[in-house]
Parts: sequence; structure tokens; C-alpha cells
Amino acid sequence: MNSNIFFLHGLDSSSKGTKGRFFTDNFPQVISSDFTGTLTNRLEQLHQLCSESTDITLIGSSFGGLMATCFAVSHPEKIRQLILMAPALNYANFKPPLKKLHAQTLVVIGKDDVVTPPNLVIPLAEATFSNLEIQLPDDDHLLHQSFEQLDWKSYLKN
Repeated sequence: MNSNIFFLHGLDSSSKGTKGRFFTDNFPQVISSDFTGTLTNRLEQLHQLCSESTDITLIGSSFGGLMATCFAVSHPEKIRQLILMAPALNYANFKPPLKKLHAQTLVVIGKDDVVTPPNLVIPLAEATFSNLEIQLPDDDHLLHQSFEQLDWKSYLKN
């Protein structure tokens, strides 16, 4: 099956983590790969993975959300939508682009997230995306209480 939906795991996670297994078990069309190394290394791996794809949906968790955002900034023409769970926009000197990205973007960040605090991440997301929805569930950085409750069937329909 040729898919254009990719899950990008967090810095210390893998495609076999809780969220990766959730997509494998419930949405087999979602491609979950393992990424290693620095942000630059991981972006190179993502570029290779997505090189033949267009109309892409990127689902990024934490550092994977930063990866998805950086990829979208570099390749806005390839992106259909971004689903960013606790995106690490407060990491690696991320700076919003000069021109906001138009891709449909959902940011889900826990009110009690201390790794990617909403008060730091939300202003960066608002400066980065023009078509932005923000959800602030009562949850922490891992979003274990809320990520499975998201309307994945709606978000992942092609």
C-alpha cells in the first residue's frame, strides 16, 4: 500500500513506542519509521522517506513534531496536514518562518506539559501556522490520557 501518512516519534522513542504501536494496530496505512541522530540527521532520513510522496500528512510527537514542522517549512508544497502532539518547537533554536505555513495544522499539548510547555510552544505555533487548531487537554507531555481519544478516523481519512 502506498501511503502518504507518516508518524514521527519523539527523541527517546521509536516506532515501537506507545503512539507508534497505536498507529500500527489501528491505522496500518500510517508509516512508522525509526529516526536516529541529530535533528539534521533525522530530517535527512525523513526527506528520503517522503521523497516520492505528495499531499503528505505528518503526525509528530514531541521531537517528531519539531521534525514535522521543519520538514513543512522546507517543503510546504508537499504537506496536506500536520498533527503535532506536544511539538518540541521550544527546542533547537527553532524560529518561525518569515511566511506562515498554510497547511491544516492541529497542535495538541497537555496543560501540564513541562517538557514542551504550552506557554512557550503555542506562541511559536501561532507564529508558524496560519491554519491552526490548538487543543489543550488535561494531560502531561506524553498525552497518554488524551491522544487515543483524538478523532483519528477523521484526521486520517484521505
